[in-house]
Amino acid sequence: MAMQLKRPILIGGIGLSLALGLLETIQHSVTEVGETAFLGIIAVSTWVWLFGKPSKEVQLITGYQAPTNEKVEKAIARSHATIEELAKEAKTTNSKLELNARISQLKDSAAKLPEELKRQQLHVTVTGGKGAGKTAIVEQIKSNWMPQTAKKVELTEITWPGIGTSDQERSEVPPPSDLILFVTTGDLTEPESKAIAEQTSKGQRLILIWNKQDQYLPEQQPQILQKLRERVAGILAVEDVVAIASAPKPIKVRRHQADGTIEESVETPNPEISTLTERITKILEKESQQLVWATTIQKAEAVKLEAKSVLNQIRRERAKPVIEQYQWIAATAAFANPFPALDLLATAAVNAQLIVDLGEIYQQKFSLEQGKQVAGSMANLMLKLGLVELSTKTLTTILKSHAATFVAGGAVQGVSAAYLTRIAGLTLLEYLQSQEVAIDANSSNPLNLDSLSKILETVFQQNQQLGFLQSFAKQALGRILPKSQPVETASS
Repeated sequence: MAMQLKRPILIGGIGLSLALGLLETIQHSVTEVGETAFLGIIAVSTWVWLFGKPSKEVQLITGYQAPTNEKVEKAIARSHATIEELAKEAKTTNSKLELNARISQLKDSAAKLPEELKRQQLHVTVTGGKGAGKTAIVEQIKSNWMPQTAKKVELTEITWPGIGTSDQERSEVPPPSDLILFVTTGDLTEPESKAIAEQTSKGQRLILIWNKQDQYLPEQQPQILQKLRERVAGILAVEDVVAIASAPKPIKVRRHQADGTIEESVETPNPEISTLTERITKILEKESQQLVWATTIQKAEAVKLEAKSVLNQIRRERAKPVIEQYQWIAATAAFANPFPALDLLATAAVNAQLIVDLGEIYQQKFSLEQGKQVAGSMANLMLKLGLVELSTKTLTTILKSHAATFVAGGAVQGVSAAYLTRIAGLTLLEYLQSQEVAIDANSSNPLNLDSLSKILETVFQQNQQLGFLQSFAKQALGRILPKSQPVETASS
């Protein structure tokens, strides 16, 4: 079925590409410098001319930040907004009964969030790797601290997923807790550091506990504690890193008697957890309300993410056919161009309109001008990462040459244009799925190039399997070559 190009930017971009393609004298330059090198030069100059140089945003990850009532209200509002958006788009799908039941459950969960703010009992979780002494800490807190506090506290012990456990022993990420007591027995491992950074960046209140300090010499203990504090500087406050000995090992004691003899005995020192209990007491006394706010925010986030996951499934089903349509438009336009390098003009025009249409599906509306800018940003990223040259070389080795040079060159450029358009579409799809659902019509999300670059690399790697590329090349050739010509690709 023939595709009708009703988009102004597509017609303008493809028309410009075909017009420039008539300059046959430039073909001699392509022969001299090599098609791939010239392709890169044309790509850079074309996209900078069309879209300009994008500005790069840097996003820094910070540690724990105390929540506010305003943040809680916004988190709850986002969960409701995502559910409402899901309910609206669910009406356009076939499996309405199943979705309606799930939406009803999500609405119930969101409705309970305001009640969470009135909670008096606080949830404290003791966690860390296996063998860190978590059980001994729980026992000491329950026997020596909880009877003396007026606060209602529920204490839970868990092993943090992926720390000191095998894959078979890993459990699910624990539910939100008002306060996490994270236990380690020395210098932090990479998984421990990552877990602490991730939790605090999400607003989780956390105390880092160095347990078993009795196993080190007294002169070593301050050095190890200082090193731990330096490791988490900027993530945790100095006073939130404490050293304890929840279950000291027995030690041999020698006592000199009056008669000159020496008497030896084995004694177990008393547990030393006062620095921990004092810190817990201070936090619960001064930050109880903030702890409940932080947990409510995490629960609202969990409801929102579940709703967003279902919403993304619906939108993905709508977006994939759009990407496929535009990849074949790009292939046809590039194949029709007698000057291969300039097919990037047509591809850029197709990508810009694709971005506008995908943004519409994901309620992140882009104007044509914004579509150009996003396309330019993605084009620059592709060039910097070497994806344009790599994909062109790979597809060239897969495709067998046809009898006519024009058809062979056009086929390679057509398949490459389709492939790069597909990569751009899938990248933007994944990027848009990670964005927030707008609470109001005036909210906007500026393009994060760091995030887009990471997604682009991942999507490219996922679509680099030889089997997929061979199948894609055959499918693309079937779209652009005359029906009388055989479709052949290299088997290796």
